Amino acid sequence: MNKSVIRFVLGYVIGFLGLFLLLPVLVAFIYHESEWMEYAIVAFPCLIIGVINSNLRPKRFAFYLKEGFFCTGASWVALSAIGALPLYLTGEIPTYIDALFEAVSGFTTTGASVIDNVELLSHASLFWRSFTHLIGGMGVLVFLLTVIPLAGGDGTQFNLMKAESPGPSVGKLVPKLKNTAQMLYIIYLGLCGLEIVFLLIAGMSPFEAINTACATAGTGGFGIYADSCADFNVACQWIIATFMFIFGVNFNFYYYILFHHAKDAFKMEEVRMYALLTVASVGIITINTLSSSAGLFDALTKAAFQVTSVQSSTGFSTTDFALWPQASRCVLVILMFIGACAGSTGGGIKVSRFILMGKAVHKELISYIHPRSVRKTMMDGKPVDHDTIRSNNVFFGTFMIIFFISTFCLSFENLDFSTVFTAVIATMSNIGPGLSKVGPALNFGFFNNFSKIILIIDMLAGRLELFPILMLFHPTIWKELATSHHVPKLKNAGKCWNEQSKMKKF
Repeated sequence: MNKSVIRFVLGYVIGFLGLFLLLPVLVAFIYHESEWMEYAIVAFPCLIIGVINSNLRPKRFAFYLKEGFFCTGASWVALSAIGALPLYLTGEIPTYIDALFEAVSGFTTTGASVIDNVELLSHASLFWRSFTHLIGGMGVLVFLLTVIPLAGGDGTQFNLMKAESPGPSVGKLVPKLKNTAQMLYIIYLGLCGLEIVFLLIAGMSPFEAINTACATAGTGGFGIYADSCADFNVACQWIIATFMFIFGVNFNFYYYILFHHAKDAFKMEEVRMYALLTVASVGIITINTLSSSAGLFDALTKAAFQVTSVQSSTGFSTTDFALWPQASRCVLVILMFIGACAGSTGGGIKVSRFILMGKAVHKELISYIHPRSVRKTMMDGKPVDHDTIRSNNVFFGTFMIIFFISTFCLSFENLDFSTVFTAVIATMSNIGPGLSKVGPALNFGFFNNFSKIILIIDMLAGRLELFPILMLFHPTIWKELATSHHVPKLKNAGKCWNEQSKMKKF
């Protein structure tokens, strides 16, 4: 393990967190709030660490996939632990575990809250909660790749990006991976800015528009009002619903559209399936809730908003869908598992993984019918190699193991099954609200500290595709960190990732 590189990356993450914390300080000054002091107290030590770290560059940048995964898991833990401090120090969240839960929920873009009435929070804390979604949506390490000169070539950068990017594969849109990260952030921030403009035109105040757009872009769902988005006018609700759908789409789709590869964009099976699932779910729920709604348009508006919110893993709400008929709730729970597209800011298992699983099942059935036939699994007209299929199957199995263990741990609170079941899937899939006692009209504050820690781990594991967080619990990694003193010099350290992983692009 190259400890110097791990230290270097963690130092940069903490330094940029200090910069980010200056924004709520500015918001507190604008609204004449005293909470600026607590944010500043946390920000300045982070900035000092960042400045010192920038002058202590590692001599060698040998950076394998295990370092990438460890850096990612450790960075997100540090980000959450430090990002929770201002919420605790202001006294707005009385216990550190609750503040940590809120911070993790923000950075992982889950949107599950422990706060009874968010309207009592200061403007600085409301902004910080929403802004953590923007930071976590595309990924803090992907952000680092866009702004810092990280030596080691595409191999080092790939091992960071692969560990943080959602979905079963990572590829380059342009020849250099750093330029790919920059392109993704340009699209990400551009869409966020566009949503702010539309929301302002639709009647929101600047503070409402900025917070709502940050939460939508990161598919997070922290609202600045107790009833989430219910009090916004219908035009605002449709704008938010549209952008929730947009941010749940694989960002490769937008790159292809912007750079005249429209044919490649519309060949993406995952995007087509994502759109089909959305339309079908909206149709089913609209019909199912029509009798209890104020007309067809009202039913359609609420169905469209909640479907896009749940499938994109945003978690906003305009109605208490926990009170909907059983069929509608069943559709939403299914969407919680499926989630958004790979390469988006959304959570869940991802549409592409279900497509690959379906293709694998079909291939297995064909092999029973025609034992001598040789068939390749295809995705977007390209063959999918065996390693991708294997890793897809491993992810499904690991996801379900963690899901069942977490459900069992929460069962000791003697809550109803619907609460426990949906609390776990809502946090693992980074959705936010679930059903019953964790429905959109309620929160997660009633869980004991042990359950909250389990759900915190679930949120981090779900956002980071399980393995970077699992690696932090593996004793071999800590043994290597304790015993490694130096890294042998490699002539092609930047290309070492070729020995461990291949860049796959569907």
